[in-house]
Amino acid sequence: MTEHNAVRRATPHIYLWIAILILLFPILLVFIASTHTSAEILSAPMPLTPGTHMAENYTRAVLEGNKNLGASALMMMKNSLIMALGIAFGKIIVSLLASYAIVFFNFKLRNFCFWAIFITLMLPVEVRIMPTYKVISDLGLLNSYAGLILPMIVSATAVFLFRQFFMQIPREIAEASQIDGASPMQFFWRILLPMTRTPIAAMFVIQFIYGWNQYLWPLLITTKQEYYTILIGINRMLSGADVQIEWQIVMATTLLAMIPPALVVVLMQKQFVAGMTDREK
Repeated sequence: MTEHNAVRRATPHIYLWIAILILLFPILLVFIASTHTSAEILSAPMPLTPGTHMAENYTRAVLEGNKNLGASALMMMKNSLIMALGIAFGKIIVSLLASYAIVFFNFKLRNFCFWAIFITLMLPVEVRIMPTYKVISDLGLLNSYAGLILPMIVSATAVFLFRQFFMQIPREIAEASQIDGASPMQFFWRILLPMTRTPIAAMFVIQFIYGWNQYLWPLLITTKQEYYTILIGINRMLSGADVQIEWQIVMATTLLAMIPPALVVVLMQKQFVAGMTDREK
């Protein structure tokens, strides 16, 4: 009986380790490939142990890039970081203010405004992207950080989540702040915002990864290398017709592209879980 219970307890752990190995194996292959030369990668079979060109490949990837692109991974990661942070902070600020107005202010068509925002979730990205491109083009924001960020800072999902959180806050708190003479914005900044720290942290993680992984929108509005994001750069590295693809640089850049979102998830894991599960006020 004891042995049977031990097997039952060990079985989930075995499945978990198998799943981890399956998930990590492609990342391991990318790392191994990034330490070899292009000729070694293309040889059959490809080596399954790390090579001796790791420092050389990563130095080239970070500072120079490959011959097909000419943009370094450092520059493209900077662009992706600016875009991801801009989208994350922009969405949080706009969504907080919109949710605050919808929940704590009584005005005509308040519910209509919320549902008008929420119903945009039903529109596919492809439906909205061409009109958005036309507006950004007319404003002269192509090949700019503003063009990369501004169209992406409105989020119906974030408005919905913050609205649900604000609706659970007792109205007595707002009434008490009014009695003490606090203005609406003082109540927002000094009372409401500190209470919303965990949902903000959770939303930051979600929106940072969303912004970092943007591909279609940067592909449409960036034609200059100085504004390429890391995903666009990787795609350009693979699209050369006349230049041989330097797979070792592509793999090194791919691995570098995974580091910032992984760091955000690891460093903010507790806040993310608390923001998604905590309901205590």
